[in-house]
Amino acid sequence: MAHINVECKAVCADLATIEQQLIALNALHIGTDEQVDTYFVVPNGRLKLREGNIENALIYYERADTATAKLSKVILYTHDKSEALKAILLATHTVQVVVTKTRKIFFINNVKFHLDTLAELGTFVEIEAISDAVHCTKELLQVQCDYYIQLLGIAQHHFIAQSYSNMIMGMQSNS
Repeated sequence: MAHINVECKAVCADLATIEQQLIALNALHIGTDEQVDTYFVVPNGRLKLREGNIENALIYYERADTATAKLSKVILYTHDKSEALKAILLATHTVQVVVTKTRKIFFINNVKFHLDTLAELGTFVEIEAISDAVHCTKELLQVQCDYYIQLLGIAQHHFIAQSYSNMIMGMQSNS
């Protein structure tokens, strides 16, 4: 399924406060997922296999690395855990990097919130205003994302441009 998101990622020293704000907004708490994202070398965009106890998906996406709320074009294939799918990908693609994180997942309508903890990088909040391919224009998704950025008090200087995969690869190349 292909769709667009407008999304942002920001460093967040106090995930508990953001979580309490989401609870106060009656956000639907999906649960806490222990996720392993395996990124593969591809000619353009990013391809990752997500393995978790809640979310399992093969995800291809294209997104600019800018420290703002930004448009992301996504093709998402959700599936049950599959060792065969991983084996096929490992046999046919070079692994670029593996990202492991603990992710608390919340929803308010079509807006998804991630409260992420990565041992190597720290704690982050992500906001994804997700299109339903019928009613959500890029402009509406931008308005939704901006609204929750302001409501949750996320400061512009906390935004990060890079994906977790790029941040980890940068750490690996510096060591």
